[in-house]
Amino acid sequence: MSDRAFELVFLACWLSCHALRAVLLRGRPRDPGASRRVTALDRWLKVLNLLGAQLVPVVYVLTPWLDPWDHAWPGWAGVLGACLAAACPWLSWHCHVALGRNWTSRVELHRNHMLVTDGIYRHIRHPIYGMLLVWGVAQILLLQNWIAGPSGLVFALAFYLARVRREEAMMLDHFGDSYRAYMQRTGRLLPRLRRAGADQPLT
Repeated sequence: MSDRAFELVFLACWLSCHALRAVLLRGRPRDPGASRRVTALDRWLKVLNLLGAQLVPVVYVLTPWLDPWDHAWPGWAGVLGACLAAACPWLSWHCHVALGRNWTSRVELHRNHMLVTDGIYRHIRHPIYGMLLVWGVAQILLLQNWIAGPSGLVFALAFYLARVRREEAMMLDHFGDSYRAYMQRTGRLLPRLRRAGADQPLT
């Protein structure tokens, strides 16, 4: 496949993720009574998201403005990137279906918020962050450009590092021992491994 073909694969998967999210969240009202822990940092993260994961890569695919910073990966890198990007709509679907009305893009808990521990959340606590990181790697491999390529992963890492501990602290405050037990049997981004018959996880 040519570099242009990989860029079009990126754009197709990007559009698929956004269309899927729009369908899943259609008609869902925002809860005015939600308990929020939003900070100024969260607002800056939205700017990073707009630039790194939305505006910069799309501008690169649709215009020649960033072409002076192009480079070349081996052919296998683009194929791997296409596989990772294609997995992201699937991951997004499973995350949103499992969460249902408990989903939120902010550090907040809705009224009557439920602790979701089934579906993909049975094994990992933060699959959406995992998906963002996978997408960031796919973007690097598909967009062979020193600016547009890594911009998505920069956002994903900043988003994960800035929010994951605060989200878990909020869940512990709200759900207490139930969430603490959930943390013991799951990993943040990867499933925990257990020895057969052992009580303690390996990771």
